[in-house]
Amino acid sequence: MKHLPQILCLFFLMLGNAYAQQEKGIIGTNNWLSSWTEFRPDLVEYGEATEILTGTISTDTKLLKKHTYMLLGDVFVTNNAVLTIEPGTVIIGDFKTKGSLTITKGATIIADGLETDPIVFTSNRSVKKAGDWGGLIILGDAPINTYGGGSPSGYNFAVNPSVNINYGGDNIESNSGILRYVRIEYAGKRKRDGGNFYALLLAGIGTETTIDNVMVSYSAGNSVDVFGGQVYLEKMVSYKSNRLDYNFSSGAQCDIYNSLAIRSSYISNSEGSRCMNIKSNEYEEDIDFSKKETSVTAINLTLINVSDDLDYEIKLGLVKEAIYVGKNTSLNMKESVISGFSPAVLLENKIKINNESLSKIKFQKMYFNNCNGNIFTEYNNNNEDLENWYGNSSFFNVYSKGLDSETFIDIRDDKRPDFRLRINKIIASNED
Repeated sequence: MKHLPQILCLFFLMLGNAYAQQEKGIIGTNNWLSSWTEFRPDLVEYGEATEILTGTISTDTKLLKKHTYMLLGDVFVTNNAVLTIEPGTVIIGDFKTKGSLTITKGATIIADGLETDPIVFTSNRSVKKAGDWGGLIILGDAPINTYGGGSPSGYNFAVNPSVNINYGGDNIESNSGILRYVRIEYAGKRKRDGGNFYALLLAGIGTETTIDNVMVSYSAGNSVDVFGGQVYLEKMVSYKSNRLDYNFSSGAQCDIYNSLAIRSSYISNSEGSRCMNIKSNEYEEDIDFSKKETSVTAINLTLINVSDDLDYEIKLGLVKEAIYVGKNTSLNMKESVISGFSPAVLLENKIKINNESLSKIKFQKMYFNNCNGNIFTEYNNNNEDLENWYGNSSFFNVYSKGLDSETFIDIRDDKRPDFRLRINKIIASNED
C-alpha cells in the first residue's frame, strides 16, 4: 500500500484532465451528439405520408409513431388544444403548399422524443434541399418589448381571420409545451415577400416551456429565432444553416447552454449569415424602452466554421463574423469556443466603446481559435480599445491558431462527429 498516495495522485490528475477538456465549448463526458442527431439526412429514407394534417387542430390530438404525417399548407393548433407527438414520429412538410406548423398562443405542443427515438420534421421531396417546407412556429404569451404585441405577419399565412397568430403578453411563466429530442430538417421555405420562414420560431415563449436536444439542419432561413419571452435552451444544434443559427430579438431573455453551431462558407448566404445575432428589435421605432432589452447568457457554446482552406475562403469574402451584437442589448458569454471566423465578434457601430457599454457585453474564459481578428466595431478596422479591454488577463480569454484536427476531437466523421475540444492537443496563448 506504500504506492497508494502516488496512485491517488495519478487518479486525480487523470480525473482533472478529463474535466479540463470540458471547460470550454460543448461539454459532456460522452459525445451527446452520437445517438439522436443526423448529419447526413439526405441519406435517410422516411417513407411516404400515411396521414394528412391540414387547416386547424382545435381539439387535443395525438400523433402516433406508426403513421407518417404530412403538413399540407399552413397548419394551426388553436383553441388551447394540446398536440402530443409520440417519440419516433415523422412529420413531413409539403413542398408545393409550403407546409408549416404553428402552435398558437394558449395551445401546447408535447414533442417529447427519446434519445434513441427522436421526433423528425423533414421534407417530402425525394432529393431534399434547404427550404423545401416552412417550419415550426410556437407562439406564447410571455413579454416582448414591442408596442402592441407581435405577429409573424411576414409569413402571409392563408388563414381564416378567426385564427389568432399574435404573440406576447404578461405571463413570464408561460408554458407552450416540450420540444425534446427533435430534429428539424430542410425547412426555411421562401416566403411571398422574398424572405424565408424560420425553421424554428419561438415567439413570446415562457419559462415553463422545455426546449432541449433540438437539431436544425440545412435551413434556408434562420435555424432558431427567439422573439421576446424568457426561455432556457440546452443542447441545441444548428447545422449548415443558410442564414442565422441563433437569432435573438424583441426583448428576448434567453439562457443558451451547451449548444453548437456548425457553419460552411459555401452554404452561408452572402448577407447576414452568422452564428448568433443579438438585437433589441429589427426596427428601433417599434421598441418600447420601458420594457426589457434583449439579453442573452451563453455558456459552453461551440461556434465553428468548418473549412478545408480558411484563408482562401476569407479572401473570397465567404467568411463573416460569428457573433453580431446590436445596441440596447446585453450578452454574457463565457467558457465558449469561436473557431474559424472573420472576425469572431462584430459590434454595431452605434455602440459607444466605453465602460458602460462594454460592461453589458462580456466575454470571459473564451477560446478564440483561428479567427481573422477577434472583436471589432462595425465599419472600423481599428480595434485597439476592444483588444485592450477583452485581452485583459482578468477575463481569462485564450487565443490560438490551431488546426481543426488539433483543436476538436473528430469533426470529419460524417456519421458521428465530435465537436468537443481535444485535451492536451491545443497550443494556445493569451496573445492574438
